[in-house]
Amino acid sequence: MTAGAYTPGANSPDTDTSDTNRSDTNRSDTNRSVTNAGGGATSGGTVFDVLTIGRVGVDLYPLQSGTRLQDVETFGKFLGGSPTNVAVAAARYGRACAVITRTGRDPFGLFVHRALRDLGVDDRFVSAVDGLPTPITFCEIFPPDDFPLYFYRYPAAPDLQIQACEIDLDAVRSARIYWSTVTGLSAEPSRSAHLAAWQARGRAPLTILDLDYRPTFWDDPGEAHTQVDRALSMVTIAVGNRAECEVAVGESDPDRAAEALLDRGIELAVVKRGPEGVLARTRDQRVEAAAFPVEVVNGLGAGDAFGGALCHGLLAAWPLERVLRFANVAGAIVASRLECSTAMPTDHEVEQRLGGQQPPGDEDSAAGHAAAELVHGGAS
Repeated sequence: MTAGAYTPGANSPDTDTSDTNRSDTNRSDTNRSVTNAGGGATSGGTVFDVLTIGRVGVDLYPLQSGTRLQDVETFGKFLGGSPTNVAVAAARYGRACAVITRTGRDPFGLFVHRALRDLGVDDRFVSAVDGLPTPITFCEIFPPDDFPLYFYRYPAAPDLQIQACEIDLDAVRSARIYWSTVTGLSAEPSRSAHLAAWQARGRAPLTILDLDYRPTFWDDPGEAHTQVDRALSMVTIAVGNRAECEVAVGESDPDRAAEALLDRGIELAVVKRGPEGVLARTRDQRVEAAAFPVEVVNGLGAGDAFGGALCHGLLAAWPLERVLRFANVAGAIVASRLECSTAMPTDHEVEQRLGGQQPPGDEDSAAGHAAAELVHGGAS
């Protein structure tokens, strides 16, 4: 099978092949106007390259590596949340990005708005919820492969309070990529909001579901399977690691998982395989890309960097093999840095690595394997 470009369905937005060497500055055409059926411009005249929905919060990461949380003395404060990080990552490549989410009406909520704007992500679809705090996430840093996460999303996370009536469905319909995660299906009213958005989009090409299964957000993996199974009938691309694929379709073997996803009507299945790299399959292509080793500092966020880079490559209509290699390197770069959102690389940084610069160690090194596991194993 040839490793050509992934070609979405007949109703795909126009592919964009002229921007493969763009810088990390925002594109000049982010206010492209489209007209909806009622005659008005969608989203104030903006068509987003990447529109994500779901988790947001503040990451408080230790500035001391190899230290248990109870002994940490200083922390760095960063924007966090998987779909938010994906939007940030894509924005670093000059893509017009926005996120649909909610925060608390508190100082951390104000921080989220400021950080999004500073990182080039439109915050117009971020609203506040009275009475609920903006979530905080702590971690511990034990390189190369141990980064326990502690989510503080109590009594409920504002980003799970997204209401269907609040979503700008014109923005969802017109976005070139619409990115959701399984976490958004774990509770109401977020679940109904996600379903309403997918129904409005009508399974348009480049409708992506990050399988992103986190047991802490679910009472029962069986319920997660039920909800993911329903969602798969409404999206065209699925991205997940082996464990997430098992929850989604009952298969952890990469090829069988990809086949099961294609049988559900998915056009492009991307299965992350840890140190073995990543596998992508369409109806007529099977493409593999090897992992890219680095010296790991903090693996959290590597999978989100992979996601943002995947979006960039798909929009640029690159051959699948190039898309996967680019995304692997982007994820590895973030694994070599402390933070997540502000660690997202530019296209220049990724292309430098792809252009022949050798990373520390080699593909057989323990650090290299750990980095690959973090990029492809879902630590984000």
